Amino acid sequence: MTERWLPALDEFRPQLIVISAGFDAHRDDDLAQLGWVDADYRWVTQQLVTVADRHAQGRIVSLLEGGYHLDALARSVGEHVKVLIGAD
Repeated sequence: MTERWLPALDEFRPQLIVISAGFDAHRDDDLAQLGWVDADYRWVTQQLVTVADRHAQGRIVSLLEGGYHLDALARSVGEHVKVLIGAD
């Protein structure tokens, strides 16, 4: 994220950020097996909000796309939304 994705976003200077918000990378979710925790989703969202504030006048659209462990999904979506609404 910090070495490639975020610098590429800054170079691209998006006018809108669209997030395909999949939460199946959570360690409690069997699908992706990436081992993310709730705080990882918070951090990624914070980074995207920073890019949106810098280049897109804060414009972000977030679409829920996945997450199959309902407890982990609820917690992770909660962290994501808190950041998006500025309640972090």
